[in-house]
Amino acid sequence: MTKTIAILGASGYTGAELVRIIAGHPDMAIVALSADRKAGMAMGDVFPHLRHLDLPVLQRMDEIDFSGIDLAFAALPHGLTHAFAKSMPDHLKLVDLSADFRLRDAAAYKKWYGLDHGAMELQPDVAFGLPEFYHDEIARARITANTGCYVATTLLPLIPLLRAGVIAPEGIVVDAKSGVSGAGRAASEAILFAEVNEGFKAYGVGAHRHMGELDQELSLAAGQSVIVSFTPHLVPMTRGMQATIYAAGDAAQVHATLVAAHEDAAFVDVLPLGEVPQVQHVRGSNRCRIGVVADRMAGRVIVMSVLDNLMKGASGQAVQNANLMLGLKEEAGLMMAPMFP
Repeated sequence: MTKTIAILGASGYTGAELVRIIAGHPDMAIVALSADRKAGMAMGDVFPHLRHLDLPVLQRMDEIDFSGIDLAFAALPHGLTHAFAKSMPDHLKLVDLSADFRLRDAAAYKKWYGLDHGAMELQPDVAFGLPEFYHDEIARARITANTGCYVATTLLPLIPLLRAGVIAPEGIVVDAKSGVSGAGRAASEAILFAEVNEGFKAYGVGAHRHMGELDQELSLAAGQSVIVSFTPHLVPMTRGMQATIYAAGDAAQVHATLVAAHEDAAFVDVLPLGEVPQVQHVRGSNRCRIGVVADRMAGRVIVMSVLDNLMKGASGQAVQNANLMLGLKEEAGLMMAPMFP
């Protein structure tokens, strides 16, 4: 039976990407779209590339009748999903693309987002939305918290390595880079073409919000406190993301551990030892590619992880999570090949 879907906050990049994916999904149908500031507009007028699709008109979130909807994707600004999650009907499942349920500790949420957690009573039953490591929890969950894009890029290689103890938990450096779409669609001087084109800059240095998720999940994987040195950079491309990770460990052992860990993963490719992944080889797909290279310093290893920040870093992963929550095939609707060139 086809599952009925609502997308809340559909007028942003992640909302449009959800529509694009679900339009080709064999087991899902979009029956409601919300965008409060664009209520009454056609989705094809907001995103002309979607004009050929038969989609419901955008409406206010409080106007949606959720009684016949199986699952909602919430692509809302941080701080808005708590209230919805507390009031939503019991039958409804939710994949939250904001940060509202990613952090299990209320103090950590307050620290990184400057907001009080508004639904802490729900948090213990929320699944962390990284299917490669939380498959069973997601399949049972009513609410799943989609990871941040930098977080997915970094955790897919690091969690297996820390769990296996093949890299030292101290001194890990994550040098990460993202395309401009990661900043969202809201108008901002900092992401104007003239401000970004032919430029390259670090941002959120020492204080990026995704550090909270990294602290939480890496420490859990290692069984001890792990604090990595993480610096994100903005590069002049639309989509794509890379994390280059420097750690203490043997390259052959690291590579073998990653191959074994992701052997059955539907969307993670571990390249042959010494091969370097490229963001243009995952663009438009739900794939993550990981490469391992021995550093020239003995006992050091370089691990590179690439994905599309709007796909495996956001909307693609959200659909992957929804598939598990709805009892569908994990890869349903997500086997599109990367776009190249």
